[in-house]
Amino acid sequence: MGTKLIEPGKHFLTGNVAVAEAALLAGCRFYAGYPITPSSDLMHHIAARMVEVGGVFIQAEDEIAAINMILGASAAGLKAMTATSGPGFSLMEEGLDLGFMLELPAVIVNVQRVGPSTGIPTLGSQGDVMQAIWGSHGDRASVVYAPSNPQECFSFTIEAFNAAETLRMPVFILSDEFVAHSYGKVVVPDHSEIRIVERRRLDESSIGKALPFKVDDTVPPFAEPGKGFRFHYTGLMHDDRGYPVIDKEVTRKLLSRLMRKIEKHRNALVQYTVLDEDFAGSTMVVVYGSIYSIARTAYRRDREFRRRVAVFRPHVLWPMPDRELRSLVKELGIDKVIVVEMNMGQYMYMVRSALLDLGVRVEQLNLTPGFYPSPNELKEMVSKVMERG
Repeated sequence: MGTKLIEPGKHFLTGNVAVAEAALLAGCRFYAGYPITPSSDLMHHIAARMVEVGGVFIQAEDEIAAINMILGASAAGLKAMTATSGPGFSLMEEGLDLGFMLELPAVIVNVQRVGPSTGIPTLGSQGDVMQAIWGSHGDRASVVYAPSNPQECFSFTIEAFNAAETLRMPVFILSDEFVAHSYGKVVVPDHSEIRIVERRRLDESSIGKALPFKVDDTVPPFAEPGKGFRFHYTGLMHDDRGYPVIDKEVTRKLLSRLMRKIEKHRNALVQYTVLDEDFAGSTMVVVYGSIYSIARTAYRRDREFRRRVAVFRPHVLWPMPDRELRSLVKELGIDKVIVVEMNMGQYMYMVRSALLDLGVRVEQLNLTPGFYPSPNELKEMVSKVMERG
């Protein structure tokens, strides 16, 4: 790949390498991280490549330092990223909330592994879904992508950077060991065809007049350091100037605006796939991430299985495509939904909540974290749940 960005065309890459190359193409020029299985090879690859594109790479002393380093780089105007796994993601939580409060764009890749605690570092899982969506010591809304193969690792990473820049917030990519270390074809379009978003910035004509957190819309323009703007960053509740205040109206206004970012841009963020070819049944399977690849293979191999089940797969776990799911459930006459995930049941609760008033039975099929079923095994598991009545 030399000193260039990845060339257009077909490539054979792992999920981790696809994320790294997409990040560079999206404009990431700062990476700080701490090695942790199974994300380490992403870090190894971007360490070698970042210097070739004129960026900065830092191996931090720990994940707490890493998250704060990328926030500092973002505050300086750079696109920044880190990657980790479950234990490191836990260490980053306080820094992540600071990123949401300061409204600093960043992309955080969590290559999930079996937990809790050290768990099984070399095997994949989907155990960090709730943590990515709800893991906060206050109210904030997040964007969470869940790729299922190396091609999606590439395309979702570019989308994640675009979302982070548009919304001025940290954005998450929930990969896992299976996706991260699987090889697959990655088609890179001509660079001119790839949409790259840059954060909206204050015009220099507003120097001395602009308030860095005053906004009519939900997302304030960025006050670029070194241009003459006066601004103040704090994790405390703050006013339009960025200065700490203890005020009921200011608190309500700021928290409401941070939450509205997602709702205002929801339609642009929500993505999902529906498989309903030959469908003539009343059962829907909801599946995401690496398990979708297995479910899709089972679906394509067996016409009778296609007749019995429809498949709904969210690309973005949050914001949740709840309205779209509800609409499809009604349109297809679904009376049972089976949520298949490699954890003890996490996204299932969100699906159940979304369908609560429709009288639909929501079942969970919890795959043992780290141990992936074959397509035939998954089909048999789904069939057994369907037979429960």
